[in-house]
Amino acid sequence: MPVSEFGPGWPAAVPVQVHGMDADPIFVGEGDIDAARALVEEADDAELFLYPGDQHYFADSSLPSFDPDAAALLTQRVLAFLSR
Repeated sequence: MPVSEFGPGWPAAVPVQVHGMDADPIFVGEGDIDAARALVEEADDAELFLYPGDQHYFADSSLPSFDPDAAALLTQRVLAFLSR
């Protein structure tokens, strides 16, 4: 969903990361990746991370869609983001 659905734009002082799989039928197929790319273009401090695969809930270890390698990298990136 585009940021414009919630207001005039992404807040300038708020960093953001978006994580998703590059062949996820929900994230890619339903257009969320386009909104994520637009957000990264608009925001002052934004990153989009794409992981190889087609799972939506790839970081949830309780689900069969869990991808341990992608989840580990996502966790590493989020922890680095939060420590800034």
